[in-house]
Amino acid sequence: MRKTRNIRYRAVPVSGAFMLTSMLGFLVVTTYTIYGRIDLTWGFTFDLIFVIMFIASIVSLTPVFPAELDKKRS
Repeated sequence: MRKTRNIRYRAVPVSGAFMLTSMLGFLVVTTYTIYGRIDLTWGFTFDLIFVIMFIASIVSLTPVFPAELDKKRS
């Protein structure tokens, strides 16, 4: 009988520019939506995308050791 391993979720680190892009994108789209340059539906959609990007960058702040990352890639 084969043993099953408990595989835990590990986040792969993303660059700092990813987080910066999500924050700036959220601010720009929100400002444009408030002043009516972007329709409310499009503004909400883009804001949602930038919030998801920001959450992904926060999740990726958890440390991943290089040895474990190499094992997952192979």
